[in-house]
Amino acid sequence: QVQLVESGGGLVQAGGSLRLSCAGSGRTFSSIAMGWFRPAPGKDREFVAAISWSGGSTYYTDSVKGRFTISRDNAKTTVYLQMNSLKPEDTAVYYCARDSVIGRSTGLGKAEGYGIWGQGTQVTVSS
Repeated sequence: QVQLVESGGGLVQAGGSLRLSCAGSGRTFSSIAMGWFRPAPGKDREFVAAISWSGGSTYYTDSVKGRFTISRDNAKTTVYLQMNSLKPEDTAVYYCARDSVIGRSTGLGKAEGYGIWGQGTQVTVSS
C-alpha cells in the first residue's frame, strides 16, 4: 500500500525557513508527479507547488514564487519543499500528494488530480 509521510513542520518566526519532507513508497514513485497543498479560505486544499515525475518541471502558486522550492530525490522516494522568507500567512497544515496519473508533467495544479495524500504537517509562522 502506497503511503506518504510528511515531516519538517514547526514554529518559525517571520522571515525564517523550514524544509518539509514527504517520504513516499511504492515502485512507481519515480514515475509520478508530486504536489504540496494547504487549506485556504473557501477551498478544501489550495495548490502550493508541484513537480513532474522527472523533476524537470516545477510549478508554484503566485504567492510562494521566489520563496519556496520543490524538489525530489527519486532514489530516496522523497519530495521536499524548501520554504524561505516565511510569512504569517503561510501558516497552515501542508499536505503532500501523489498524482493519480503516471508520467504527467502538466495540469498539476488541481487537488482532484491527486489520489493519495499524506497526513499533513503543521507550519506556524509567528509575526
